[in-house]
Amino acid sequence: MSGRFEVRTEIDRPIDEVFAYLAAGTNDPHFSPRVQEIVKDPAGPTAVGTVFRSTVKDAGMTSKREIRITELEAPSKVRWTETSKNTVTSSEGGYDLAPGTNGGTQVTLYNVLEGHGIGKVLLPIALSTSRKDAPAFGERIKKAVEASSGPGLD
Repeated sequence: MSGRFEVRTEIDRPIDEVFAYLAAGTNDPHFSPRVQEIVKDPAGPTAVGTVFRSTVKDAGMTSKREIRITELEAPSKVRWTETSKNTVTSSEGGYDLAPGTNGGTQVTLYNVLEGHGIGKVLLPIALSTSRKDAPAFGERIKKAVEASSGPGLD
């Protein structure tokens, strides 16, 4: 069993800068309060196969996550899959970027959540929570990117 949530937001920055910021992967703690720590492997530019290992806190529980980049097409597409084994994982996710109004960028983020073991019971709650938070999550991404000090990296 799986389910999808998504959010679309307009960011007042050029598409190349927004892509660089999001594709860097290590900026997630700036807009996702659940991400406590994140490390990129290997270091350097993000590419297909890059792995991000993070520590996240969801519903009061801390877990380790491992996300692998599966597609990367500058400046319009980032795709990933979660390879860690947790009760609820993101089997597929990504960013789609398109030119927005007045030189800005339209960003659509989506995740397909999947439950494993007891996670099959928890999945509807995780999806409901994610969908409810999606507009605020989009706003946090917008604010973080617009506040960044360089093209893609802080």
